[in-house]
Amino acid sequence: MNDPLYYDVLIIGGGIAGGTLAWRAAELGMKVALIIRGKGTAESNTYYAQGGMVSLGEDDSPELLARDIIRAGGGINNPEAVKVLAEEGPKVVEEFLVKTLKVPFARQGEKFLYGREAAHSRRRILFVGDQTGKAIMEALWKAVNSHPSIDIYTAHTAVDLITNTHHAEDPLETYKRPRCLGAYVLDNSTGEIRRFFARFTALATGGLGRIYLHTTNPEGARGDGYAMAARAGARLLHMEFIQFHPTSLFHRDADGFLISEAVRGEGAKLLTRDGRPFLHKYTSQGELAPRDVVARAIYEELHRRGDNYVLLDLSSLKINVPERFPGIYKKCKELGIEITRQPIPVVPAAHYSIGGVLVDTWGRSSIDGLYAVGEVSCTGLHGANRLASTSLLEGLLWGWRAAEDMARRDGEGELPFHKIPPWKRPRHELEVDPALIVQDWVFIKHTMWNYAGIIRTERRLQRAISDLRYLYHRIESFYRTARLDDAIVGLRNGIIVTQEVVRAARMNRRSIGAHYIKEEDGEI
Repeated sequence: MNDPLYYDVLIIGGGIAGGTLAWRAAELGMKVALIIRGKGTAESNTYYAQGGMVSLGEDDSPELLARDIIRAGGGINNPEAVKVLAEEGPKVVEEFLVKTLKVPFARQGEKFLYGREAAHSRRRILFVGDQTGKAIMEALWKAVNSHPSIDIYTAHTAVDLITNTHHAEDPLETYKRPRCLGAYVLDNSTGEIRRFFARFTALATGGLGRIYLHTTNPEGARGDGYAMAARAGARLLHMEFIQFHPTSLFHRDADGFLISEAVRGEGAKLLTRDGRPFLHKYTSQGELAPRDVVARAIYEELHRRGDNYVLLDLSSLKINVPERFPGIYKKCKELGIEITRQPIPVVPAAHYSIGGVLVDTWGRSSIDGLYAVGEVSCTGLHGANRLASTSLLEGLLWGWRAAEDMARRDGEGELPFHKIPPWKRPRHELEVDPALIVQDWVFIKHTMWNYAGIIRTERRLQRAISDLRYLYHRIESFYRTARLDDAIVGLRNGIIVTQEVVRAARMNRRSIGAHYIKEEDGEI
């Protein structure tokens, strides 16, 4: 079983970006391997996305969409990425999601219904109730699972990217340009680590929200792709820009359940625990202000009042709330909250990583043969802050474009797969103690939340760097002697990613978008 597997394309992760890339690459004639960490296909940020998919509304244009993206991003967006998304994104939505996958976006007669979310100047969000991501992923996975040119490996964890300069037994490879040749992949059911070789490898591993104490992200969003890319030498950018969603459900049984921004887009109001509006004190845009502004306003209000949550009031909405937001309505009702009559208790939570593996408009990273698509990538589209509901479109479009770029480049030269040895295990493997992993994660999450969260200071970041560096050396030593499983691989990746975020935050002394530095004795 130590024989390597060979593919044209290896994709690590299966949200909207990875799934789209897999399907499109297979349609273009390539043999595809899709690595999924979980036992099923549901665990991705895409699946839990409530709000919707950006397109173009009836009174809309690419220019208006681009303007809104740049305004929300603080003006540091990559203009080329913005132009590509605004002009080409809606076309791929129409061609692939609507016509091919037949995603049942809400309609009135033959016309689409469009939602509006914070910082959008037009109604342009296609949606399926408040479970848009679920609807997209069900349609996408049906297509992916049935495609004869796609092999899906569930319950597999990528351990490390393979590059010629890091792993080849021939020392002369170190003089050449780095080239990604695939990945070492752990079969979680057997413990075996195999070589997956591919002409092109794509990271589609999602985000890193699980390094924080409060997050809307699923269990697997622990930063695997960023860490693997960093170890391989790929360039990462904008890692300090972590977007905190202003409204996750505050309940001991909710575990970061997201209350979509579309709720505020439809007119819901944020109130203090005693029922007083407060956003007007922080922004003239009120409930439609960008997420970073709203999250900081809530954080400051909680700090000022000594509360641990605020309220989101839907009672004044002029819509059928259970019909428009069925998932939110059902979840809250299960927890004893009747949202048509009672406000929802909410707190901010880590939601989206704006930075990541730097790529161009085709998804190509700084390492030959390595692509990154979706949240793990940094296309520059979002600048310093993501405009609501652009992430699904970014993942879709860059997955589509990466596949087309791979198809054009397929057949470029011979690759030194034969120079890459099997995975080398330590001479004396030690069983992993779960208690140690749990305790290390507790330390990581609290450190990141308190020192590198919604509001940062120089002293907090210095403390985070010192504490996390010490823990990194302990975890790395632990990893080197451990019998590898998914838990220790994830812990190692998590501690590496925390340092990338904290270092980037400390380097950037300018408060902009999702990165906010507070003067030690100043005000927000």
